[in-house]
Formats: sequence, structure tokens, C-alpha cells
Amino acid sequence: MSLDPKLLQYASTHEWILLEDGPGGAKMATVGVSDFAIHAMTDLVHLDLPEPGRGVQAGKPFGEVESVKAVSDLYSPVDGEIVEVNLALITPDPKTMFVNLDPLTHDPYGAGWLVKIRVKGGGQSELLDYATYKKQCDESE
Repeated sequence: MSLDPKLLQYASTHEWILLEDGPGGAKMATVGVSDFAIHAMTDLVHLDLPEPGRGVQAGKPFGEVESVKAVSDLYSPVDGEIVEVNLALITPDPKTMFVNLDPLTHDPYGAGWLVKIRVKGGGQSELLDYATYKKQCDESE
């Protein structure tokens, strides 16, 4: 099930975030990469995501996405701890031994999510609403 991009928040570095209440009252953040960024990179070939349990800091890299054009850092929009990684994006298919990044390309707001973070502390990047993020993207084209 894809999320509505208009209901998400965005970092200026093109990561989207959905903040929800988690177990025990903790805030949980699902993080992905925007459709705009995915299409700007074109032809994704590799994704590097952290192991669960790793701490992340707002505004600091937590992984990389590689296309035929370039390697781009992925930035955490919040302080916290990685609790889940989208294994479907980083586990090779046993038949082909290749990783399938199609969900990231074709469904970035659904099956293409990257990580889930248990939010800790109050640190977070400055987040943009959809209209402000879209304006930023339109101006950079």
C-alpha cells in the first residue's frame, strides 16, 4: 500500500518521512526517498542500508544509493535507532543473485521504503511539507 506523498514530510535532501506512534509511546519514523530524487538518479544499481540496532543522527548519512550516474548519500531526518530495514531491497534473489530495486523505483512511497527508526531525543532535520518540498523540486529542475 503506497502512502500519499502529500501527507508526508520531506528533508531538503529528498528523504521522505512518516512519523507515527509506536510501541510504548515511542515515535517511529518510516523513511524513504522521494519519487523526484529516484527519477533524477535514474537506473539504480545498488543500495547500502545499515543493520538494525545502529544509531542515526539527524542530517547525517545512514546509507547510500547508487545509480549509473552517481552515488548519493541517504540522510536521516531524525535522531534515533534503526529498528527495521527493507530487506526486499537489499537481499539478492536466490535464482539470479541480483538485488531487485524495482520497488524503490516504481513504488517509492510504498514497497520502496528504506528503514524504520525509533526516534530518540529531540533531534530532527528541518522537515518540509509537500507543497514546500514540491516547490523546491520545481525550482531545481
